[in-house]
Amino acid sequence: MLERMGFRVRLAPLLEAGRHHWWSAARPVEIAEEFNALLRDPEVRAIIAHDGGHTVVGYLDLIDVEAITADPKPILGYSDISLLHLVLYARTGLAGFHADLATPGLGDAWQAAPAARRAELEKLYSTLLTGTEPIGALPASPSWECWRPGRAEGRLIGGVLNRVMRVQATRYALPLEWFDGAVLFWEEMGGQAPWVWSDLQVLRQCGILDRISGMVVGVPREIGGLDSSPTLPEIVLDVLGDRDIPVLGNVEFGHAGPNLPMPVGIRVAVDAEQRSLSLLESAVRPPMVT
Repeated sequence: MLERMGFRVRLAPLLEAGRHHWWSAARPVEIAEEFNALLRDPEVRAIIAHDGGHTVVGYLDLIDVEAITADPKPILGYSDISLLHLVLYARTGLAGFHADLATPGLGDAWQAAPAARRAELEKLYSTLLTGTEPIGALPASPSWECWRPGRAEGRLIGGVLNRVMRVQATRYALPLEWFDGAVLFWEEMGGQAPWVWSDLQVLRQCGILDRISGMVVGVPREIGGLDSSPTLPEIVLDVLGDRDIPVLGNVEFGHAGPNLPMPVGIRVAVDAEQRSLSLLESAVRPPMVT
């Protein structure tokens, strides 16, 4: 899929079949070494995670942030990669792409999608990675739902809900003022409906929900208890209370895939009643002229 978009692809060494350490391919320090080497390599212009997992929190303190500042490059992925996007945005301002992973996304969910949808995604990802003009409106689908009407503009901040919460428990937490006027996006996979309610309550208790201007919620996957009351919209609106912010729900990003890309830190406009979400800025900058 990447080569069809015109990109040259290199496989990182830790993708070697058979590598194994507990629930990952290697120890966190080994993954950090490989990640840092890719960040420092001038030939590598973007990094796409093979999969998610449960390891990123183990190497957040080992990342070469100076390499990112010297040569910013797009990092793509979702699930555990949410931690990378949020921490690197907090530490360097890098706009990470909460977008499809290589294997379960491009190699699986995309293959199961209708041909027209694949072509639409190919064009979208290629334009997002190489274009320097704002994308504008993301392609909507009938699944999008207005859970609370209204319109908002702000920085797009978020990821997997439980990873957003975990980031805020580290020394790399985003300052609360960064959420002022932000559009919070989140998705969740696995667990139980009460866990979603509890994690949203944590965001309320730490003050994030008092600062945001809008919310975009992804399609839930494998969350127990949502087949009866309360529904996910009921959970969200219960935690939000009387906060008058628009909520656009059931948007295709995250584990439900294939994913619309959600660039962290990019200014967006959301109109829940019109079921629209627009990227108002480019996620990449023009190449330097030498």
